Amino acid sequence: MGGTLIDTYPEVDQTLAKAVWATPTREQLAEVAQLRSESIAHAIDVLAARHHVSPDRLNDAYSALKRKWIHDPAPLMAGAAEVMAAVRRGGGLNLVATHRDRTSAENLLHALAVQTDDLVCAPDGLARKPNPQMNQILIKRHELDPTNVIAIGDRTIDVKAAHAAGIEGILLSREQYPEMHTIKALRELQAYL
Repeated sequence: MGGTLIDTYPEVDQTLAKAVWATPTREQLAEVAQLRSESIAHAIDVLAARHHVSPDRLNDAYSALKRKWIHDPAPLMAGAAEVMAAVRRGGGLNLVATHRDRTSAENLLHALAVQTDDLVCAPDGLARKPNPQMNQILIKRHELDPTNVIAIGDRTIDVKAAHAAGIEGILLSREQYPEMHTIKALRELQAYL
């Protein structure tokens, strides 16, 4: 969801960095971004230990950001609305499998007026990616043929989870990964729909 459908990462990075440093430098923001690329929980754990900051301070800052998003959400990723509309016009479903907690996910979708056809969240007791469980649940719930499903994600674990579920995985990334089908912008998906 974050980094693929909704552009949450800049605000997350800034929020966590400001919880550690009053005025973070470009290098400090880059450190947070690198840690966050694994997961926000990982970034919080490492930043707390590395910079002797209470994990509660970092978690509180992130919780405050999620509350802000209820009325002032992070923006949709460029091209997201167009791709979702094209999926609908073609008779497809827009399904979301996320590590984000359900309340935060639903608040963001509601604040942005984004309608999905289904949402599964790892914190609801599901295995985190690269485990394919969330994808498998969506496939089964909607009686989909895995060969007709495309999963888009901004981390390699998203693609690995897709492949493990028998579906095509596409990585949304500015970097190229030779072993993975990679796009730089969501608009590139139009060719697959």
